[in-house]
Amino acid sequence: MSEPIKGKVIVITGASSGLGEAAARHLSHQGASVALGARRAGRIEALAAELTAVGGQALAVTTDVTHSEQVKRLVDTAVERYGRIDVLINNAGLMPHSPLERLKLDDWNRMIDVNVKGVLYGIAAALPHMIRRKSGHIVNVASVAGHVVRPGSAVYSATKTAVRVISEGLRQEVKPHNIRTTVISPGAIASELPDSITEKDIAADVHRFYEDLAIPADSFARAVVFAISQPEDVDVNEILYRPTRQLL
Repeated sequence: MSEPIKGKVIVITGASSGLGEAAARHLSHQGASVALGARRAGRIEALAAELTAVGGQALAVTTDVTHSEQVKRLVDTAVERYGRIDVLINNAGLMPHSPLERLKLDDWNRMIDVNVKGVLYGIAAALPHMIRRKSGHIVNVASVAGHVVRPGSAVYSATKTAVRVISEGLRQEVKPHNIRTTVISPGAIASELPDSITEKDIAADVHRFYEDLAIPADSFARAVVFAISQPEDVDVNEILYRPTRQLL
């Protein structure tokens, strides 16, 4: 059990699978109290029950991050149960790649709603609690795609670039409140993210790419632990990492 993690209260969106689920397991096993948010209630309830059964502290709150009131309820429920929020991990995300010429407006809107507005709603829910305590840490999940644009990824890359820009603005604004910020930009990590692609030919290509290169989601959990376990006077602002074999 890691002493810097033990006792922290950590809220995680997108906790029903992939990076969020891996982070929840890893942080709970290191002694954190975790509040799990996701749309799939059955999954997060099962995960919370599993973590609680082995002595952890976990709760599940059904959350669609495109609704600000649901994100606020997730954070407020964690504060009511555990007395505070130490860390928010804005992890929920979608990646329905497609060339712009296919005009997938619904996919574009979903990415903006989840990947950008969802992050903003998380910040809005957590900041009042953290400012009041003069303490806290917000971790926003971007992507390598926020650094490199590839054909078919223009809108996704734009949303993840937005996450990076929002995170940098947040970093500067919360300095007076002793709040730390980290943006983590993973490459190909084993998750259900490719399943959100609605174009069959694009989905097939991305699945093959992930099957060839993706590394376990535990890599993300370790990055989170590194960032949030630093001493209070250390603010790890950005982590960019890829599978060793991933070129772009």
